[in-house]
Amino acid sequence: MANWSDRKLERLRREYHLEQLDEENLPGDPLLLFKEWMEVAAKSGNIDPTAMTLSTVDESGAPSSRIVLLKKIDHNKLIFFTNYNSRKAREIQNRSGVAVHFYWPELERQVKIFGIAKEVKDQDSDLYFSSRPFESQVSAWASPQSALVPDRDYLESEYRLYLEKFKSSGDVPRPAHWGGFSINLKRIEFWQGGRYRLHDRIEYSLNDEGWSRIRLAP
Repeated sequence: MANWSDRKLERLRREYHLEQLDEENLPGDPLLLFKEWMEVAAKSGNIDPTAMTLSTVDESGAPSSRIVLLKKIDHNKLIFFTNYNSRKAREIQNRSGVAVHFYWPELERQVKIFGIAKEVKDQDSDLYFSSRPFESQVSAWASPQSALVPDRDYLESEYRLYLEKFKSSGDVPRPAHWGGFSINLKRIEFWQGGRYRLHDRIEYSLNDEGWSRIRLAP
């Protein structure tokens, strides 16, 4: 068998054929369609259906992307949680416009989102933090996310320190530097793979009258 380095990348391709998007059957509210797609993805065997690529930009306009997990859909908002001292959080606090991307290859579907992110209320962060496993709560205290650390031993030492601190009571308070962001949706595109690369792209945009919808060429 040839090594990966010997393979011709330009010959790697797949065909798409599962479904089509028909405007007559689409809801006026894109959140209804998004919830439907998310439910189907959760039942499809995808091990991380809520995983989303979150893209932010720094002060110079340089983009940065990472995978985070969607934890709640609240009306017109998507909510995720993170360390407020992390790079992503600092960039959001400086430039609140973010892009989000979901990809469910087994369904031949993608969802691309633009929105405005802001911190959620403390009580919402408290509620979610209290639902996390004990070990994950401890890690939120131990890890100075995005900061320079000398080695892994340092992280494990910090974890053991906080584990010892909290294990007797079993009660871990939420760190002030940890919490949620809500992304207020402004634009959302649904992509469904199609035969012969004639993919379906339906884009919703929010304006003063509500949501409008257009079809884009693939």
